[in-house]
Amino acid sequence: MSADMSTATGHDPASSQEEPPLTFPIDTAPADGVMDPTLVGMTAIKSRRGGIRVPWRFMGGRVVFYAFTAWAAITINFFIPRLMKGDAVDSYMARAQGQLTPAAEKALRIMFGLDKSTSLWDQYVNYWGMLLHGDLGLSISSGMAPVRDVIAASLPWTLGLVGFATIVSFLVGTVVGAVVGWRRGGRLDVLVPVTTFLGTVPYFWLGLIFIAIFSTLLGWFPAGHAYEVGVEPGWNGEFVSQVVSHGSLPAITIVIASIGGWLLGMRNMMLTVLDEDYITVAQAKGMPNRRVLWRYAARNAVLPQIQSFALAIGFIVGGTIVMEMVFSYPGIGLLLLSATNAKDYALMQGIFLVLVMAVLIANIVADIAYAILDPRVRATEA
Repeated sequence: MSADMSTATGHDPASSQEEPPLTFPIDTAPADGVMDPTLVGMTAIKSRRGGIRVPWRFMGGRVVFYAFTAWAAITINFFIPRLMKGDAVDSYMARAQGQLTPAAEKALRIMFGLDKSTSLWDQYVNYWGMLLHGDLGLSISSGMAPVRDVIAASLPWTLGLVGFATIVSFLVGTVVGAVVGWRRGGRLDVLVPVTTFLGTVPYFWLGLIFIAIFSTLLGWFPAGHAYEVGVEPGWNGEFVSQVVSHGSLPAITIVIASIGGWLLGMRNMMLTVLDEDYITVAQAKGMPNRRVLWRYAARNAVLPQIQSFALAIGFIVGGTIVMEMVFSYPGIGLLLLSATNAKDYALMQGIFLVLVMAVLIANIVADIAYAILDPRVRATEA
């Protein structure tokens, strides 16, 4: 009778015995045979134990996009000074008060690529030729020194101080924000309004308060500059200790002023991620809370933070001008302010170029990290 029933229903018992057993997808079956419940159904992910497949097609598209963006930014960087009233040579001639002859003025214009007898297209082509050879022009405000050398002298101070402070504030704010979001409703929630309030205080005001308290009143830190007068720069103990001592107060100011945004952003993303089904499934399977927190919840919640961090790296120069003025710190932000006041267009163009390249490189790195952390990005190539 069972044969008749199988014939009537169109189901062959033999075929059911030959049906292959249920197996995990190649991307979700670990070596120990225990499947991760949070990865069920993600067959498009080409990850293997011990490595992740790099999405070359996705990254190739991003590289093309950033190459076009770099060309557009460099082109705009070329035209903006030429659309402004006056130029670097006019500013230099005004300071010379007529002591230079017309022949000297023409020589300066040829030197700076501003010769009025040369067409704008030829100037643009020459500008690209100079860039490809690493020549950013000469800085009038720095005694005709090469712009490349002037920027190279100031950039390490900004990267060392502001770059380090930005990375510290990002890491601390993200980690603490993840813990605060995981333990929502607890005592750690008091950190959110406190750090948010400190983040609303402008850099320069917070810096002045810290100088008054920790430098003038308590005498713990120097009030400004990168090192004391008379100290010989070099890789020696005295100079390094001076740099650390003078840079501590500005770094603390930046960290305290910016950590609130990272903490609040990570905490809010954690609250959203913790309501997802894969978190519930992972907890129901009995996974340790620490693994659920850092392996699944924080890993997904940190994705928007990475993009914000890339933008923050790019805005290091523009966002520290006032801070460097308050602490008299010889960074590239203060250099940009000096170049603007002196109408040193070649130096301004060089600094803007460095800023654009920093933003693009930071975003490329962020895209790579995004593709590694987010399986959905890697799945787009499958």
